Amino acid sequence: MSNSLLHKTLNQIHPLTHEEFKAFSACFKPFSAKRKEVLTHAGSIEKHLYFVLDGLQRVYYLDEQNREATLLFSYTGNFGGVLDSMMNQTPSRFYYESLTPSTFLRASYSQIETLAQNNENIELLLRKGLTNALSGIMERLVELQCFSSEEKFKKLLQRSPHILQIVPHKYLANYIGIDASNFSKLVNSIKI
Repeated sequence: MSNSLLHKTLNQIHPLTHEEFKAFSACFKPFSAKRKEVLTHAGSIEKHLYFVLDGLQRVYYLDEQNREATLLFSYTGNFGGVLDSMMNQTPSRFYYESLTPSTFLRASYSQIETLAQNNENIELLLRKGLTNALSGIMERLVELQCFSSEEKFKKLLQRSPHILQIVPHKYLANYIGIDASNFSKLVNSIKI
């Protein structure tokens, strides 16, 4: 089941040949995390690319006054981790945390990098995946800077209609930048 989910996700990004998929998937090993386990700490270099089989995670930023900013969520069928830290091999400014007990397939950066250097199609897969992620971040920046709370909430539901069922509301409120009590009012005022 895990390899078929990985294969399906990769095909949506960029198809690989049977041999390329076999080489790519061989890098990934099973890994699990408990609820509220920080997998990547700010200041450390991300060493892994995660593929989520089950569970919910988030990437967040913590400022000097201990205020959190939830930047993104990952869940079944998504890749996860702090990708900029991994790809640049620089210290992360962010945390990657499991919000629920989670199971993954996890590959080391060095294995992924070696494969990409030796296989143009795998390098293209990674580039397309990162380009898609960057495109999503650019869209999100526009939403954060230009949209009202209601518009941000509606966009979130358009992108991920199932998100209300899997992410606790306090994290969704933080994600769209409003107080948790205002989020409850927003949920109740908008037809879903």
